[in-house]
Amino acid sequence: MADKYILRITAGSDYDDSRHVEVPVNQPETVRIDGAHASVELNVRVQGYNGLPAGSPSTSAYFAAEPHATNKDQYSIAFRFTPTQPPSSSGGISGADLQFGNDFDRPIRDRLPPGFNTALRIVKWWIDPGLDGDAYADKPHLYGPALSSFNVLELGAGEHHPTKGGLWFEEGGDEAARETLGLPDTGKERMKWALNDANKEKFVFEYGKTYGLDFFNPYLDFANLALRLPGFQLSIANYWDGQALRYVLRNKATGDVYLVVVFSLFLREDLNEDGTLKEGAQQHTAGGARAETRATDTKPTGVDEHSHDDEAAMKQARDELGAPHHETSADDVD
Repeated sequence: MADKYILRITAGSDYDDSRHVEVPVNQPETVRIDGAHASVELNVRVQGYNGLPAGSPSTSAYFAAEPHATNKDQYSIAFRFTPTQPPSSSGGISGADLQFGNDFDRPIRDRLPPGFNTALRIVKWWIDPGLDGDAYADKPHLYGPALSSFNVLELGAGEHHPTKGGLWFEEGGDEAARETLGLPDTGKERMKWALNDANKEKFVFEYGKTYGLDFFNPYLDFANLALRLPGFQLSIANYWDGQALRYVLRNKATGDVYLVVVFSLFLREDLNEDGTLKEGAQQHTAGGARAETRATDTKPTGVDEHSHDDEAAMKQARDELGAPHHETSADDVD
């Protein structure tokens, strides 16, 4: 079913996709996004990519470098983040307030697959323990603190390394600041450190200072439109209602949005021969007639709703990932 669709990735400084730019996926060149609240330089990499813009590389040197080769990571959202000082404020953004995650404009509760709650439990217990939100709301959202969600946090601009696929960050950076904060040396340890509210509150993303952030994992396979968690696998296409998958960097306290990265699926029939989108294709994906018809008049197919075994899924997750974070050390936070 995945071959019926084509992926397009855009990004902007707010939710208005009419102002978004198309991201050159798997290219080392960055996209610069300047908004009211931050400046961002962005790279997006997707393993096995066969989407827009036409002629995009199918992979990036990033995936051949460690730790991504060993992890078998499937995608990465990496960017330099420089928050802008507002006229009425000073200092920066509290680590307790900067969030990263997904949100949607319309309900998805009627499209959630069997075993969704088990899948979410696997994510929250082993992969992103700080994740919180409401997938059943009218405007669903799942956000986690940036400090515990990003795999890599560099206090500094990092490097632009074409032989590694563009932006490249290492856990580290400003050693004096990290020591003052008691920030651990490794990404896994820092992610667990940031689950403590007091630790998040003492961290400040300073205005005018640049931070390197990289979010990656092996679980979401965009090439085959599949979610593959230990103990839980499904075809995304079976449950797609036309809405895009949207990653958002935001401020919980103020509601300010710093970055929006949108993964949109289009039917291949909506593509012109030159690789451009036909008129009206954007509306189909954004929630127009075709997407609404798909969401309201059809049911997910090809899945036996009674075939999912929650207990077996949790056992497999434990076997593959070890004890969940609340039972053990930082080594088990992926």
